[in-house]
Amino acid sequence: MHSYQHLISLWEEGRTRFTKLLTDIKEDELIKTLSPSPNSAGFLIRHIGDVELLFAKNVFKHEGVQVHAKTVIDQKDSGEWTNLEELLSYTQKAHDTLKEAISSQDDKDWQESVITKEFGTKTKAEALGRIITHTAYHAGQLAIILKYGK
Repeated sequence: MHSYQHLISLWEEGRTRFTKLLTDIKEDELIKTLSPSPNSAGFLIRHIGDVELLFAKNVFKHEGVQVHAKTVIDQKDSGEWTNLEELLSYTQKAHDTLKEAISSQDDKDWQESVITKEFGTKTKAEALGRIITHTAYHAGQLAIILKYGK
């Protein structure tokens, strides 16, 4: 078994906190927010996809990744994330792209340092931990919004 397969298993298991929420979500729930936060359920779903694609492109240097990370650029909910089919398709694309990016790393690549303005200098291994916890963090927010939001 290649080492990246263990890392993919780890990442995908961590991501289940997010994907399990997506199996039951209804389109009318995408506009829910939890006051006083302005970010909707739809915004958080899009944000997770945006950041996963950014990691594939900027951290893991995966070739050909196209991403317009509107949630990161805007830093607030614009109210446009209301199409469930589009959001589910986008997060699946983000999953598939990040999985390819992780799979393309050689064993030596995991100790290579990457520098970002968001979290400074990290090894790629540390950055993988960062994306796992980022998704889980926002999945927790999403779960609370879906349960208690209006």
